Amino acid sequence: MTLDIDQQIERISRGATEVLPLAELKAKLKRSISENRPLQVKLGLDPTAPDIHIGNAVVLRKLRQFQDMGHEVTVIIGDFTATIGDPTGKSETRKQLTQEEVAANAKTYADQYHKILDPAKTRVVFNSEWLGKLGLYEIVTLLAKTTVARILERDDFDKRFRSGLPIHTHEMLYPICQGYDSVYLKSDIEIGGTEQRFNIMMGRDLQREHGIEPQIALFMPLLVGLDGVDKMSKSKGNAIGIDEPPFEMFGKIMSITDEMMLTYYELCTDVPMDEVKVLTDNEATHPNLAKKRLAREIIALYHGSEAALAAEAEWNGVHVTKDAVPDDAPEVILSADKLDENGAIRIAALVTLSGLVPSSGEAKRVVQQGGVSVSGEKFSDPGQLVAVKTGQVLKVGKNRFARLTVAAG
Repeated sequence: MTLDIDQQIERISRGATEVLPLAELKAKLKRSISENRPLQVKLGLDPTAPDIHIGNAVVLRKLRQFQDMGHEVTVIIGDFTATIGDPTGKSETRKQLTQEEVAANAKTYADQYHKILDPAKTRVVFNSEWLGKLGLYEIVTLLAKTTVARILERDDFDKRFRSGLPIHTHEMLYPICQGYDSVYLKSDIEIGGTEQRFNIMMGRDLQREHGIEPQIALFMPLLVGLDGVDKMSKSKGNAIGIDEPPFEMFGKIMSITDEMMLTYYELCTDVPMDEVKVLTDNEATHPNLAKKRLAREIIALYHGSEAALAAEAEWNGVHVTKDAVPDDAPEVILSADKLDENGAIRIAALVTLSGLVPSSGEAKRVVQQGGVSVSGEKFSDPGQLVAVKTGQVLKVGKNRFARLTVAAG
């Protein structure tokens, strides 16, 4: 161990909403140093979706900090618990995944989280290895360690119970199974988002019931997405995927509000907090410069420094000098039957055909908001006609482009 207790506490606490209980963590760290024994740090991942965004990466980055401090990290792929479905935050029973879906998602997860964690220092296990082997007697014995009243304390179950909505028995097994993971692995610390509070605290309860020193619960906040309202989620369209092209990541990060920068710096980068305070002080640093630095820092973590600098140069070319279009901008070929006799087309239809938006409704909305231009000419009426010529550039929003080509004949 190269860091003393106070230094480790400072690093562990960065960005955390709660470390529970802090006194027990200090005691574990003190014993770890005196015995030269690394702490066992656990994170459970249910592979219910195949892609990781920078919001998911918050807890993974915290794991990497533990690795860098010399502690041992175990990532649990919840292939067994995923077949139950985490009821956290759900007002109805979650769809159970098949083993095939879980396996496919788990493979994609592994390819991505190794961009954050040190593969050589990461132990990866599947909780079907022990949960799938429990017989009925062991399950009954495990269930006897807690009560129905305790299970109903979790907010989502309590709300459904009071509203007369169904709670299936298998759902109640989820927090118990996740808690048993901590018993089986004898974890010292479990990391999770704030929404995992009940599940992680259940791990402490079950460890205590099994005569094991309870784990520390380390809770990380849920990163707010690009809309500035909801937590980051691919399904809400407000996420930044760690596998996205650097230019797209740069543009998305530049779109966040100035107020969000402090949180993004704290949770998504390694920039020292003293420096972050200067960067996010509008009187000390211009917000545009601070946001560009933020974009470079985040992109460098997943694509390297050279890619981050190239993305910034490309973004500056498009948004500052106004004379550049991304090299990978798609070509949209318009056949004669899509144009009227004057070679024109409604701007909303052009945006839809370009594939830069998911639907015709979204095309109309982005036009009405003034987010569409053709070679510099802006449009705000979805029904307005635009005469299309080969070589023109369609721009949608801040960082979506397409080169237009009119098919001959």
